[in-house]
Amino acid sequence: MPVELPDLAGREAILKVHAKKIKASDDVDLHTIARMASGASGAELANIINEAALRAVRSGRTVVNESDLEESIEVVIAGYQKKNAVLSDQEKKVVAYHEIGHALVAALQSHSAPVQKITIIAYSGALGYTMQVEQGDKYLMTKKELENKIATFTGGRAAEEIVFGEITTGASNDIEQATKIARAMITRYGMTDEFDMVAMETVTNQYLGGDTSLSCSTDTQKEIDEKVVQLVKAEHEKARKILSENREKLDELAMYLYEKETITGDEFMDILDRK
Repeated sequence: MPVELPDLAGREAILKVHAKKIKASDDVDLHTIARMASGASGAELANIINEAALRAVRSGRTVVNESDLEESIEVVIAGYQKKNAVLSDQEKKVVAYHEIGHALVAALQSHSAPVQKITIIAYSGALGYTMQVEQGDKYLMTKKELENKIATFTGGRAAEEIVFGEITTGASNDIEQATKIARAMITRYGMTDEFDMVAMETVTNQYLGGDTSLSCSTDTQKEIDEKVVQLVKAEHEKARKILSENREKLDELAMYLYEKETITGDEFMDILDRK
């Protein structure tokens, strides 16, 4: 399990610990430094303080000031930025809306707390993530639940469309997941009237990645593709409708997440249930 990066409060606390080792001037505001160092790890925060102390010494000073720290962020994170995600302000906003889009669509469909935690801190390749809470193990999923799941996957993109009128590459994994579910509903779970309980696809090598092979004609294949598109499109439209009708909550939650960077499911539900 990768160690999660610290959020805003965590970064400030880490900076405070390391700042004890240096002499800081009165103008130093560690909250601002923590804010500017979005996406930095604990080790990098320690380096920021060390680098600032070195800068002061190089300038012939014994006291570290705010500008030393601000410059150090650039130095420490410049290399880091290339290989990992330190988001610009605008990107942070987009990611906040994207993650809240998922969570809000999930919550308003199931009428229950759908998430344990939402964060916009870059995490193992993703720019943010929403930790879903499954209420107990589920071995059977109804058609409705699967449709809701697809709508939830499209919620991130839907929020971007509604708020920014523009779409980003941030939904690539969502697209993959939504397509996978839609395809399985049609080809393997017999959830369409047309194909009834006929399997159009069989799973081979279940324990080696679970590849699937089609067992139908090319014409039927074309029909399956059309149905997959129809299904995802309909759920995407449903997600857009849910978010448009709850635009105020979408804004309120996204701005709260943007500000805090990480929020719990309880905080999410408190804002959602607030009249």
